[in-house]
Amino acid sequence: MFGRAHLWAPHMINQVPDLTPSVQTVVHRCLAVKPGEDVVVIVDGGTRAIGEALREEAAGAGADAVLAVMDPREMDGNEPPPAIAAALTACDVFIAPTTRSLSHTTARKRASDDGVRGATMPGVTEEMLARVMAVDFDVMAGRSRAVAALLDAADVAHVTCPRGSDLTLDISGRRGIADDGDLTARGAFGNLPCGEGFIAPLSGEGRVVASSVGPLGISDEPATLTVRHGLVVSAEGGLGPEWLKLLDVHGEPGHNLAELGVGTNDRAELTGLVLEDEKILGTVHVAFGASAGIGGTVAVPIHLDVVVLKASLEIDGQPVLEEGRFVLDGA
Repeated sequence: MFGRAHLWAPHMINQVPDLTPSVQTVVHRCLAVKPGEDVVVIVDGGTRAIGEALREEAAGAGADAVLAVMDPREMDGNEPPPAIAAALTACDVFIAPTTRSLSHTTARKRASDDGVRGATMPGVTEEMLARVMAVDFDVMAGRSRAVAALLDAADVAHVTCPRGSDLTLDISGRRGIADDGDLTARGAFGNLPCGEGFIAPLSGEGRVVASSVGPLGISDEPATLTVRHGLVVSAEGGLGPEWLKLLDVHGEPGHNLAELGVGTNDRAELTGLVLEDEKILGTVHVAFGASAGIGGTVAVPIHLDVVVLKASLEIDGQPVLEEGRFVLDGA
């Protein structure tokens, strides 16, 4: 049936992953947790097992590590409870494996601005964490930084794909950001599993044809989004109409073109979980709603990504992707 959402991958069947290497990577390599630091791990009912593994690893590193459990948020970008927001600013390090994303919340940004370093892990599963964090970090980081540097210096990006995407974005004056897994500096923030370079555009015009439609999953019939003057004005086909209704609740700010991102992780696969799908090497993702947390100006309690497969991308005329192949020179 067209429009059906599903979350599936062959490796998801009958596997019990060993989380130890990936949890160690998060705590020691990505966040460099030190003895005596205060660490808060934020979870909800669906992510408690991962959270406890992270808390135990942080405690083993000598940190004073606390597990904070909240009810799942309704949608990506919804603010956490006040007590969680307060905990975010009261620690040295936060780790947030939650069902819905806290990345684009005011609470998260305030913590980062206050110098707290941390990672969000929205929708993460044990299998995903074990597999995608096993990437060659040096190679992935090199790609992510090269993309971010190009975005940072550019004025225009152009996205196409064989299914009909044709989107031109004004990215002038905005800062490119590398999601490379290095979260060791004061105030550093990123997603884990990692692997992208991204930017908050000023505006955009055109069409996006997306297969993975966060948070609804994979749309058997791709969703076609129309963007005018930096706003998504329609979403047709597959899960498009249902997805657009989620943004409609928030009016025009919810329709804001918030992000352009490029996946750089060759261990990521299409699963319908946007945390992983947006990291797939050779894909482009665009997001709508909140952009204030990544260099834009729109603060609204929603941020939804969609992923374009077999994408081609030029940044100021420089080829970065060609129908899903990463072709950026030197990366």
